[in-house]
Amino acid sequence: MNTLDLDIKAFKEITLGADRVTEDINGFNFHRFTCQQEELYKKTNIDFYNKAFSTSGIVLSFKTNSANLYMDVLVEPGSSRSYFSFDVFLDGNLIGSLKNFTDADMVGNYVGNSLRLGEFSKKFILGTGTKNVCIYLPWSVKAVIKKLSLDDNSTITPIKYDKKLLCFGDSITQGYDALYPSNKYTSQLAKFLNAEEHNKAIGGEIFFPQLAALKENFVPDYITVAYGTNDWARCTESDFIDNCYGFFKNLNTSYPNTRVFVFTPIWRKNLSESKQFGSFDNVEKHIRNIVKEYDNMVVIQGINFVEHKESLFADLCLHPNDEGFKQFFYSVMIEMSKFI
Repeated sequence: MNTLDLDIKAFKEITLGADRVTEDINGFNFHRFTCQQEELYKKTNIDFYNKAFSTSGIVLSFKTNSANLYMDVLVEPGSSRSYFSFDVFLDGNLIGSLKNFTDADMVGNYVGNSLRLGEFSKKFILGTGTKNVCIYLPWSVKAVIKKLSLDDNSTITPIKYDKKLLCFGDSITQGYDALYPSNKYTSQLAKFLNAEEHNKAIGGEIFFPQLAALKENFVPDYITVAYGTNDWARCTESDFIDNCYGFFKNLNTSYPNTRVFVFTPIWRKNLSESKQFGSFDNVEKHIRNIVKEYDNMVVIQGINFVEHKESLFADLCLHPNDEGFKQFFYSVMIEMSKFI
């Protein structure tokens, strides 16, 4: 049976959330960081550089009359997690996923589960008529699409969004530990805002002033910033203040007219531990003191975004699971709606 295999031109047209799409011998690659940003991480932190190639926030969005969709993918490491899912939505409803796990295997503390990566494929039945298709690529891995096929002679039209949402943050904003990428809070927030998500989060990251100085190739309509929990765990209080001040100074220079929503850290089970930084509460205190200089920035307290229950965290401590992310998004939606 003949099929319509998407080429590089088609991928560039239907891809959202990527700085660029490239093609090599393995297939089609999706870059969420600019070349300058990739080089910055290559020079400063090789672990973060490797995580920069995860496909967090990248979506394929199009309208088609094809009755079938076939995906052949190559999945490579893109975080400290090995599970992944490609979520396929039809007219706003999840119809299936291409994944390397079963839900029954991913209960309790599932973050350390070791699962196979490599090549995977799956066929999805789309049905008759013209419909909107949205495919969320995984946050946890580098996803290369070897082939995406529709029925021969079918039509494909890109679907674009009105706004652009730029998201800075650490592992939680990258997506740790949603089993399904469409459930991470930034995916839900982008959908709520009718916005294209551009995700710049890196697992383990702290306030990094140099990143905020490297502008995107667009002016975002909204920016979210969610650092602090790793800063508390690893930095001195003095270094944190310097990094935080430098980040927001550079961010304001890059995007002086964009509304910025700053989320202070969510609850973590070990927040009462003794750290060289001092009290966990001081993270929010310093963020508020620094951000108050900027009229376009709003601080939103995050400590109660997710209920303080182990069952809402995949590692029972820090990283929300899918249910935890639903609470995270709902809390953010309520607070941001006051300013939008």
